[in-house]
Amino acid sequence: MNTINLKVKNNEFTIGAESNLVFIGGPCAIESLDHSLFMAEAINKICEKLSLKWVFKACYDKDCRSSPDSFHGLGILEGLEVLSKVRNEFETPVTSDFSDPSWAKATGEVCDIIQIPAYLCRQTSILRAAAQTKKPINLKKGQFMSPWNMKNSVKKIEYYGCNEIILTDRGTFFGYNMLVNDFRSLPIMKETGYPVCFDATHSVQQPGGMGEKSGGQREFVPYLARAAIAVGV
Repeated sequence: MNTINLKVKNNEFTIGAESNLVFIGGPCAIESLDHSLFMAEAINKICEKLSLKWVFKACYDKDCRSSPDSFHGLGILEGLEVLSKVRNEFETPVTSDFSDPSWAKATGEVCDIIQIPAYLCRQTSILRAAAQTKKPINLKKGQFMSPWNMKNSVKKIEYYGCNEIILTDRGTFFGYNMLVNDFRSLPIMKETGYPVCFDATHSVQQPGGMGEKSGGQREFVPYLARAAIAVGV
């Protein structure tokens, strides 16, 4: 099983099958520096109490919002500056996704992990740009993708020179405006030889379920997270 090695100053740890559980979390979109620091401090306190390593995740531009009126984030320049300040203050790795190949280089200069949005998990230009940053990649399984077909996206990333990959399940379309988790996805994706991750919050999302924005059923997050850990994320 391949592993991901992360280091920020004196904080060094590994993501992989034989390693301890790692938490990835934060606000979906970067709202402000103050909000991001507030969230990072709260998460850091919880993770320190549990002796849990963690990665701060927040996106500078959520390009898949249902409505043009929805908040998308602060944009790449201000957003990456916020991520850099969080990284330095809490000595924790940071990650963000990107949805335009031209954003990859700047994202890789700040982020310790590059995230591929689920909707773009097959997009060759995105996968190539992410691999060229030479940073580890968190590849989210598209809601429309079977777990066994994720190996094709993995092969693209490997072809472009990256072999530090995490595969993440975030639910599969179950009719309209609904997702369901097939926990067979986790061991199937693990057959690629790379560690797997489970996105519990996006798995309870109801895409477009509120008309011009998505809904969700957050009350089920703890149950799905426990199930994924039992399976072996």
